[in-house]
Amino acid sequence: MNADIDAKLIEEGRKLFAGDWKFVWASPSIETLPPMAGVEVAFAGRSNVGKSSLINALTGRNALARTSHTPGRTQELIFFDGPDSAGLRLVDMPGYGYASAPKTQVASWTKLIHQFLQGRATLARVYVLIDARHGIKDVDQDVLKTLDKSAVSYQVVLTKADQVKATELEKNIEQATAALAKHPAAFPEVLVTSSRSGAGMPELRAAMVRLLHERAR
Repeated sequence: MNADIDAKLIEEGRKLFAGDWKFVWASPSIETLPPMAGVEVAFAGRSNVGKSSLINALTGRNALARTSHTPGRTQELIFFDGPDSAGLRLVDMPGYGYASAPKTQVASWTKLIHQFLQGRATLARVYVLIDARHGIKDVDQDVLKTLDKSAVSYQVVLTKADQVKATELEKNIEQATAALAKHPAAFPEVLVTSSRSGAGMPELRAAMVRLLHERAR
């Protein structure tokens, strides 16, 4: 990938995410999913990893996705559509791991996530968000294994990079890259982001544009 193509993808990504993004659907169960359309990318991660903040930073809208300091606030699959001509849809998935909700409800969300991953033909990639301060934990490994079994392409995105010292961030990037080498469905490159500073957002937008081009072939 040469610099000219990278710059072109970054500019396409900027224009795409500067367009009109809106909430379109919330699904508490597999039966209530919206009809499949366009290209879908989903965001998975532990509760409180910053999924909603990342979606807001990507789209440049402070309140598109609801953020909360209470882990487990997102209890449904939340769908956001971009500009009509783009054919891209973002899916905010319920956080896994700790959640301030009854165990039966957490089990229900987990089942919903697994069913969605296994039966969604329009799902092109899952971005697995990992807190850059902590790196990949056992609970994350479980999700990566599920994605491998579902044969869904996925990529790890480190969040909250602005809250980590450079040496520790580098170590966590290396550890994540090494861990992903053992997962057949994983995209090898780790993206590093900060919703607060905007770092890594152009590259993440460009990755989605590249995905749209690949799906259009």
